[in-house]
Amino acid sequence: MSKLPHVGTTIFSVMSKLAAESNAINLSQGFPNFPVDPKLIELYQRKVGEEVHQYAPMPGNPRLITEIAELIQSSYNRRLNPGEEILVTAGATQGIFTAITALIEKGDEVIILDPSYDCYEPTITLSGGIPIRIQLDENFLPNWDAIESAVSDKTRMIITNNPHNPSGRIWDKSDMDTLEQLILKNPNLLVLSDEVYEFITFEQKHISAHAYESIHDKLITVSSFGKTFHITGWKMGYLVAPNSLMVEIKKVHQFNVFSVNSVAQAVLADYLPTVDVQTLGKFYQDKRDLFRSLMAESRFELLPCDGTYFQTARYSEISQASDVEFCKTLTTKYGVAAIPTSVFNGDGSDQHVIRFCFAKDADTLQQAAKKLCAI
Repeated sequence: MSKLPHVGTTIFSVMSKLAAESNAINLSQGFPNFPVDPKLIELYQRKVGEEVHQYAPMPGNPRLITEIAELIQSSYNRRLNPGEEILVTAGATQGIFTAITALIEKGDEVIILDPSYDCYEPTITLSGGIPIRIQLDENFLPNWDAIESAVSDKTRMIITNNPHNPSGRIWDKSDMDTLEQLILKNPNLLVLSDEVYEFITFEQKHISAHAYESIHDKLITVSSFGKTFHITGWKMGYLVAPNSLMVEIKKVHQFNVFSVNSVAQAVLADYLPTVDVQTLGKFYQDKRDLFRSLMAESRFELLPCDGTYFQTARYSEISQASDVEFCKTLTTKYGVAAIPTSVFNGDGSDQHVIRFCFAKDADTLQQAAKKLCAI
């Protein structure tokens, strides 16, 4: 008997496999194809020769935790107790899994805003919780009337994702203010704020939940070194939570992974003080702008992209096929792989919108756009 009877192979694995089999350009899965910062490689090579190969402390390398605290203070003007409020995780997904498992009990309801990252619901289900999936509006922004109507005395958590995957949209101040009021009006309600793309923003800057001191005692934030420094294969992330919640999260973490890669932590502890994360927005905005300019003559309708390294596009002028079938055809017939967005919706609703990843080098984007413009 399966605990997750409705879960199969993720769409990311399916499309990447199909891309490889079809020799297609892979703009589906969200990973960069360009080199990481040479400084990271240099630090890694140096650290491998040092005595950093045994278990790191369960919460994380103390120096790295201190650097994370300083990053959050400089970015969001939030002062943390590094020893009590930060946990280094084996990627953001492990952090999400650990937080939900620790804090959600049987019968607890958890609000998910669709389209949503595919790890949220299975983790809630495994914890005995009940996922309540609320659709974002047609602009991929929160429908607060629907969200507030869904909150009951059984609602334990709302999961937010800002900047948003798959749409690339960013919440404005009014959205964040409304979230704050929702949490304050419902004493039992926690917010799990997935902010893995926090430093990849463009014209509209990301407003972090860190900025709302009034909800810090109800707030768990999730961040990703993999996304920030395009080192997705390192599987390095971190959680921030008040000590009252972190005590419970660490109980699960210690029996899940105990501690994470000691060498990678040592490298990042040395790297963080040397890098300006605020430059990432410009780096990826240039890639977004290049891709959008290359696609200007295509028949795809490019939707707004405020952050992340994803560009959504509507293909209604090209085909009326489902987004899943269209993406398969796009890969096998036209040589470019993308992700259908219906798979991010609990009800499978299909708006004929697909997602391209533009975290690629210029040559890859040019080759892909040439194929897409020919359709």
